Amino acid sequence: MSVKEIRVEDLVRQFSLKVLAGEDHLQKAITQPRVHRPGLEFVGHFDFFPTERIQILGRKEINFLHKQTKEERKIRIGNIVHYHPPCFIVTTGEKGLTYLRHHCNEEGIPLLVTEIPETTSEYITKLDAYLVKKLAEETYIHGVCINVFGMGILLRGDSGVGKSETAHTLIGRGHRLVADDIVVLKKLSPQTLLGTHDEKSKEFLALRSIGLINVVRSYGLKAFQNETRISLDIELTRWQKDTLNNELEQRPEFKEYLGVKVPSIEIQLQPGRDVAGLIEAAANNWYLRQQGYSAASDFMHRLEEE
Repeated sequence: MSVKEIRVEDLVRQFSLKVLAGEDHLQKAITQPRVHRPGLEFVGHFDFFPTERIQILGRKEINFLHKQTKEERKIRIGNIVHYHPPCFIVTTGEKGLTYLRHHCNEEGIPLLVTEIPETTSEYITKLDAYLVKKLAEETYIHGVCINVFGMGILLRGDSGVGKSETAHTLIGRGHRLVADDIVVLKKLSPQTLLGTHDEKSKEFLALRSIGLINVVRSYGLKAFQNETRISLDIELTRWQKDTLNNELEQRPEFKEYLGVKVPSIEIQLQPGRDVAGLIEAAANNWYLRQQGYSAASDFMHRLEEE
């Protein structure tokens, strides 16, 4: 899988940043999903300096530099810009940054400043969250992604099995479409998988015999959600006689995407079955299990008490 990247100019647009230096180098690539706040680097320790990360300068760093002599600043800043990080972002305003602007212009490094002074730790949290999503490892699957009772569900199955029709019924019951046909899955952490659309199909649902519908225009903003954390994988299959498992509690099965395991179940389709209702039941059951409750265990406990 190829390395994903964004450009410095994307950050400028997204966060309304002011460019103080390096205007001709906003096409620099950013490939790392975390930022770095230099500290030890200012006193000459570069053994573990993450040079490919965005460098954040907050009140502590800027005050430290302001207190240095002109020659000391030249050495301390010069040592860092020598490694050519993709950009610097200052969160404390642009006052007194003439010396930093000079070094960045010399080395061709964009120097950016937040629109208004911000708390550095809060800004880093916001920027990290943006980078993690934009640079996350991702894959595409054929299916439908829908948010049911606040949890993301993947609907998979053969073409024509009824995934989109089932999603349409769920939308009518107040749930939200995320993606139809092409679902983009992004790995945000070893345990977190995000489902979203591919932009081109955003808000659209394809129904056989009806055609393409825009769920927002048809059912309002409440019918669509831009992204959702994937909690459950459901495969819709055609009815096969004598294959349904009627045990009190199903053994947990999992489907793996990008190394993230997602609980998975199979629902067989047959005329008259309320598939949307079964999906709602599966979502509710999953939520209760997360809270530590098992209906089967509760039932067996009642039998034992008798």
